Amino acid sequence: MSTLVDLHVVSLAERPDLEEAMLTMEAAWPEYIRPDPVLVDWAFDRHARHQLVVLDDGEVVARAASVPFAWDGDPGSLPDTGWDEALRQSMTDTYAGAHLNTLCALEVAVVPGKRAQNLSGRTLAALKERARREGYNDVVVAVRPSHKHTEPHVTMAEYAARTRPDGLPADPWLRVHVREGAEIVKVCPASMTIGGSLAQWRAWTGLPFDRSGPLVVPGALSPVMVSVEHDHAAYVEPNVWVRHRLTRP
Repeated sequence: MSTLVDLHVVSLAERPDLEEAMLTMEAAWPEYIRPDPVLVDWAFDRHARHQLVVLDDGEVVARAASVPFAWDGDPGSLPDTGWDEALRQSMTDTYAGAHLNTLCALEVAVVPGKRAQNLSGRTLAALKERARREGYNDVVVAVRPSHKHTEPHVTMAEYAARTRPDGLPADPWLRVHVREGAEIVKVCPASMTIGGSLAQWRAWTGLPFDRSGPLVVPGALSPVMVSVEHDHAAYVEPNVWVRHRLTRP
C-alpha cells in the first residue's frame, strides 16, 4: 500500500475484494466503449498487482489499469492498434516467458466529482512510481485525449500537435502526461475498434442510425461509420502514444 497525502493506493493483489468496486466505479467512458471482456478478465487475474485503486476514506475515487509487455524501446514499434493490441501483446508475451520490461497503462480514471483534486495526475504518478520500483524501463500509454471528442473531424495528428503559448499540449489530459515527464511519440490511428448492429448502436447512443455514412456520436473522437444497407456501424478510435521513461536513455 502507498499513500497520496490523505489517499491510499492499493493493488488488487493486495485487496482482491476491491475488484468489483474498481470495475463498477463511475467513469466518463461512453457506453459503446467495450473492451474485450475475456482479455480484461485475464489481465485482472494474471496481473492483479498492476491494477491500482485509489481510496479516500475507504471509497474508491480513482483507478489505474495496466499490463506489462516486452518492448524494444523503439517508438515506431508501438502498435498502431494501441489499446487493443497492448492487451493481446501482454498475453502473448506473458505466456511466451518474454522479458516484460514495459508497463502499458490502459486507463487512468477518476470519479467525475473528484477531478478538481488533480487525482488523475496523482494517480498517474503513483502508477509510475510502482512501475519504477518493480524495475520497468518505461510506462507507455495510448492516451485518449480528453477534449478530442469536441472536434471529431480533426485528425488526431493535427489535434495532438496543438500547443499552448507555454509549449505544453493544448489538450488537458495530454498536458497532464507531459507535465509528469512524458514525451508524445506517435499517433495510434486504430487504438480500439468497436462494431455492432444498428440496434446496438441505437441502444448505446439513443441516436436513430438511419443513414449510411459518417456519423458524429457524443463522446467519440472520430465519426462512426454507418451502413444501413448492411445493418452495422463501426467506430475506430485513434489515440496518442506517450512514453514515460523510468530509466535514463
